[in-house]
Amino acid sequence: MPTISYSRVVDLTHALVPGIPVWPGDPAVERKSVARRDRDGYNLHALSLGEHSGTHLGAPAHMVPEGRMMHEIPTGDLVLPAIVFDVRREAEAWPDFQLRTEHVEAWERLHGTIPEGSVALLCTGWQSRWRQESAYLGRDAIGNLHFPGFGTDATALMVQQRRVKALGTDTAGIDPAVDRTFSANRILLGAGGFHLECLANLDQLPPKGATLVVGALKIAGGSGSPVRVLALV
Repeated sequence: MPTISYSRVVDLTHALVPGIPVWPGDPAVERKSVARRDRDGYNLHALSLGEHSGTHLGAPAHMVPEGRMMHEIPTGDLVLPAIVFDVRREAEAWPDFQLRTEHVEAWERLHGTIPEGSVALLCTGWQSRWRQESAYLGRDAIGNLHFPGFGTDATALMVQQRRVKALGTDTAGIDPAVDRTFSANRILLGAGGFHLECLANLDQLPPKGATLVVGALKIAGGSGSPVRVLALV
């Protein structure tokens, strides 16, 4: 097993609180007080939320028939090297930006071939919109969504040839919002990988060299889970 050395830990997780953005049609995050310390001697809250709330992991079962469920994801897959595509400038200029093969090839010319078993992260700068749902989802005047994501060709290259285990992003989805067929998800999850969505602080990571540790709930039959994601840098 490789040794991991690091000098700092970066939290890539948004706080899970009522009012955070959710995918259209998903249940809102709700919290209800069940017990109070001043009355009952301890604090306890009841939570109500969807599997894909806040910073979360999407398992193959999210979209793939007979796909792996949350309780079936190997623990070794939850600790993995990370590479980062910084596309903040492109995403600011064009909200429907898609990472393409040429962007992957340009990254590899600078940093070398993407290591097998990695998670590829897309840093778009979208976390600055987090507390404003319409802005975060890029909802326009007629209700269509706009945010950047992984293009089909780049996803196929990274999943099928570089054999990455996961894709992650600081937006609401790894697919660009204009792709209503969820092509990147279908390629990735169809190959047994998983996605990490609604990440934070990707701008604090180097292009390569960080290790991600994903704390996921072992939900039996689950298609996803809120997660705490830490980057060891």
